[in-house]
Order: sequence, then structure tokens, then C-alpha cells
Amino acid sequence: MTDSQPLAQSTPELLEAAVAALGGSRRDGQVRMAEAVTHALDSERHLAVQAGTGTGKSLAYLVPAIRHAQAAGTTVIISTATIALQRQLVDRDLPRLVDALAPLMERRPTFAIMKGRSNYVCLNRIGAAEEPENSLLDEEDLSWLGRHIVRVNDWAQETETGDRDDLTPGVPDRAWQQVSVTARECLGATRCPHGEECFAELARRAAHDVDIVVTNHALLAIDALADMDILPEHDVVIIDEAHELDGRITSVATNELSPTTLRLAAKRAGKLGADGRETKLDEIIDAWVTTAATLDSGRWTDLDDDARGPLKGLRDGLWSLREAIAPAPEGEGANDPEKAAERQNLSNHLQELHDAVVRILEVFDEADPAAQQDVVWLERDDRRGEVLTVAPLSVAGLLHERLFAEQTVVLTSATLTIGGQFDAMAAAWGLPKDSWDSLDAGTPFDTRKSGILYTARHLPDPGRDGLAPETLDEIYELIMAAGGRTLGLFSSRRAAQQATEAMRARLPFDVLSQGEDTTGALVDAFAKNENACLFGTLTLWQGVDVPGKSCSLVLIDRVPFPRPDDPLLQARKEAATAAGRNGFMEVAASHAALLLAQGAGRLLRSVTDRGVVAVLDNRLVTKRYGSFLRASMPAFWETNDPQVVRGALARLATGD
Repeated sequence: MTDSQPLAQSTPELLEAAVAALGGSRRDGQVRMAEAVTHALDSERHLAVQAGTGTGKSLAYLVPAIRHAQAAGTTVIISTATIALQRQLVDRDLPRLVDALAPLMERRPTFAIMKGRSNYVCLNRIGAAEEPENSLLDEEDLSWLGRHIVRVNDWAQETETGDRDDLTPGVPDRAWQQVSVTARECLGATRCPHGEECFAELARRAAHDVDIVVTNHALLAIDALADMDILPEHDVVIIDEAHELDGRITSVATNELSPTTLRLAAKRAGKLGADGRETKLDEIIDAWVTTAATLDSGRWTDLDDDARGPLKGLRDGLWSLREAIAPAPEGEGANDPEKAAERQNLSNHLQELHDAVVRILEVFDEADPAAQQDVVWLERDDRRGEVLTVAPLSVAGLLHERLFAEQTVVLTSATLTIGGQFDAMAAAWGLPKDSWDSLDAGTPFDTRKSGILYTARHLPDPGRDGLAPETLDEIYELIMAAGGRTLGLFSSRRAAQQATEAMRARLPFDVLSQGEDTTGALVDAFAKNENACLFGTLTLWQGVDVPGKSCSLVLIDRVPFPRPDDPLLQARKEAATAAGRNGFMEVAASHAALLLAQGAGRLLRSVTDRGVVAVLDNRLVTKRYGSFLRASMPAFWETNDPQVVRGALARLATGD
């Protein structure tokens, strides 16, 4: 440090220095957000910030976070929903920011990344997994699975991180599950024969005593739910992509029971010497599968004796099997540490399955159905059979007690206001009343001059039989006017496939379709081929960042309301209605509004972008809730005239 370069103390000073060092320029929304985040951390008040594309929100929270961490001598947790943003923060934003701020601070800022254990290859499991556990697969599938596992094994000998995201190309989920463990299945570093070299433990140690730890919503949820600390001690959490927080926390708090999972657990126990109890559990599983095949799929609101008996049998059989394999034979730990480790791992897994059955039974032991805090439903899966799932009706109470009561939380995303207000998201998160502030930092884009929202009012109402011929004709006309350059966002896989087949037969442009390659490869091909089209479903609604003319038209086939057969969202809707609130608006319309905002946000990704968002669903303008949905989307110039919008697209295509 030189006399001519004094320490910077304020967020504006640090932000100005960072922006200059990174070759950027002042953005008013970024400055407002950085000051609001600083105030939240200093005053220990929660904050919700909507920051549109181009605001530079990462710097707007990273600079105050580093300032706070060093001033308070603590760690700040940054949580994201997607791998892409994690990589952006750890591989690009933070290294450059650290270099820019280091001369202005008392010491060089530090950071690390933390993920859940299942993201790292488990050295204890990988050797045993060379022969996949799944004897329920046919020989071809076993060979396919085994080849992937051998490749992971080879990679594990040379990788320094063991992080699944560093394995290129990747492997399917079914293969990765054979070589990784969940937090519940992990033996713990002190008991595992590979504890000293464990990749997850190495990552955890690297995150100790740093200024910034970047993690994901799933691990944040595990930390909140667990009785032990998973993340380093901290007093601030900044949640980016906060619009996904509810869904990710719900996912972590959800349990599933499938015949395949249960049979595999019994098979593993048999290899450890379970005193024949694995055979008894197999018989119980057979009884459950036979019964489940006769039960209704969908949400269960009560439990009849036909289902209760087999479930109680499962509960008792799982616990009995756990008791049989939990104690290791005398001397096993010293003579065969690998087998002792597998015994502990399986014991944890059996308890997890047992606890899931107990949780399901407890739902129906509640005397008042309206007081049920969990939702149970049965799905039939071609590969896994009858899958019984239990999920929380709401995560608001959990977050209220385990997240917001423990630390200061900043929540940010490009889309947080629903119907123009923060209240719906705040209620879903369980934000305590009068404990939080909000800010809409805006966007540097002039959305009314740069984008058009076109609603095809003349089209028929969306039906259940796929896209109408008139809708397919509309898609064709719009894409031809745009010269390709179209991102098609569809509400179902069926609709995306139907549109793909129809447009490939009619258009002179390449039509890429989700599922035919990895999402990253498809988006890259779409960006590089200016006249191409890309059609897909939910992943593309939220994951595409293609600035420039390659994405001049965003097509949305229908308002993305939840499926009528979605048991969890329908249960939430019914609960809101029973409590005297408008369940449709609170759940279904809010769900659709958030997705519409995300989908429409794919259009303008830089200040020079121009284009059209076309919604092929007349309900956006004909129904009373349409104004609520439109208020959640960027403030584009609006029209219902197909001639006007085709003319605008044609001018964009020719550069006029």
C-alpha cells in the first residue's frame, strides 16, 4: 500500500474502483443496488432486490459482501440456483474483482466454492461401484452403466477437485449416483478410510475462514435443515436467482420411495450378512408393489387400510434390516475398512428410507386434514414403477425459522416482482413482516423502445390436443418474418416436439430441439447460427443468454399455468383457498407470471438488442388476470396486430 493509494472504506469507492479496473462504466441501477445491500448488511435488515438484465447485480452485491466480510471478520455466503452462475462467480467475477479491490483493502479478499457431497466423487464408493449395484437392470444397461463408472474411476485418479462439473464430458445421473453419496449416506471423515483425501472434505476445508463462500440453494437448504453446521459460520446470506429459492428448498425437503430404490437397499444388505432379513424385506416390498399397483395415482388426501398395512410393513422391515447390518462383526473395522464403510453408509440410507415412510404415515395420522403440513402423491414411472412422494405444503415456515431468524438475508433476481409487487415472493419465502426492505433497481434497457409484446388475440384458446393448425400457421409466419432467429418456449415437451416437426417440414431454417443434444451445446449452436431456431421447454425459459440478432423473436405458446395434475401446486392452491385467500391468483397465476417474466427476459440481453416476445395465447389480453400477468413482464410496447408485428420483425431482419 502506498501513501498515494489510501484504503477505500465506502461501497461507492470500492464499486467505482472495481468498475474502472474491469473496464466498465457507471450504471445507476448498480450503484443504487450496491448502496441498498450495504445498508441492509449494516442495519441487519433483510432486502429483496429486483435487478434486470444489464444492471450488473453480481458486482452490486459482491462489493458490499467483501467489504462486510473484512470489516466484521466473518464469512458471507453467496447462494445461486444454477451451475452456470456459480461458475461465472468463481471462475470470472470473483478473481477479477479480487485483483481490482486488493490494493484498496487491508488484505487481499479470499473466496471458495462449496457444494453438496453428492456433487463430488466418493473415493470410498468408487471402487465398489465398478460393478454397478443395480442387478435390476438388463445386461445391456449394466454394461452401459459400467463403462461410465470405469471412466469416472479413471478420472478420479487424476482430478484435483473430484467435482462432477469438472468431468468433461459428463456422465448420466444414474452412473453418478453409483460413485457419490448424499450427506445422509456419508460415513464422516473420521470413520471413512478415505477421509483424509475426501474431495468434499477438501472443498470444505478450503472454504474455512474465507471472505466469500459461493454455494447453491440445495446446500443452503441442507445447512438450514440440519442440526449441525454444514456451511462455515456466517452472519449474512446473499441469494442470487432467488426466484428459484422456494422450488430448490422444496426439492431438498422432499422424499421419494420407489421399488427400485427399496430393492437395491435390500440387495446391498444381503452382501453384508443381514441374517436373512433382506429376504423378508423383499417379500414386504413385493406386497407393497402389488398393493401400489391397485391404488390411484395423484395426490392422496387420506390413507385406506389397504395401503396403510403394507406401508407399516415397509417401515418395520427397513428398521429391522438396519438393525441387522448396523453393528459390524467383531474386528471388521480393522480387517476390512471398505466393508465397514459400506455397512455405515447403508445403515444411514436405510434410516433415510425408514424416516420417509414414517413421514408419509404421519401425514394421515393428523386428525385435522387442514392441518397437514406435507403433501403425498403416487406417480407411475415406466422405469421406476410406483413412486410415492412426500413434500412440504409450504417452505415459508421453515425459511422463516431457520434462515431469516438466524442471519441477514439479501435476495435478488432479474424477476422478483409478481404483478408488479414483491409481496407474493416475500410470502412464499416466509420473510418476517416489517423486517425487510425492497428495491427495484431497474434495467439499463429502454424496454418500450427495444421490445414489442405481441399477443395473438385472434388465435383459438389453447386446448389439450396439442397446438392448433392456426397456431402452427402463426408460428410459421412469425419465424419467416424474423428470418429465423427464434427461441420457441413451450409449456410441454409434446408441444415443443409438435412444433419442431411441423416447422422442420415448412421452414428453410435449421430448427434445433431440446433433448437432441445438451442444453449448452444447443444454445451455443443457436447463438452461432443467426438464422436458426431453438425450441424447448422449462430449461430454456430460464437458461438462455443469447445477445444479438440470433434471438430476435421469443415465442411462448401458452400462459404457463401449473399442470392440473401437479399434486403439490394444486395442494397449495387448495390450501390458500381454504384459508380465505385467492388460491388461483396466489399459486397458479403467480407461478405463470414468474415463468412469463423469465421467458420474456430471454429477449433483451444487451442494450443494443431489439425484438419481439410473441405470446400465442389470447388469455393474456382477454382474461381478467391478464393485466396481472403482463405487469410481471418487462414493460414492452404492446400490440395485438399480426401485421404490425410481422412488419417490425421484417425490418429487424433486413436491418432497416
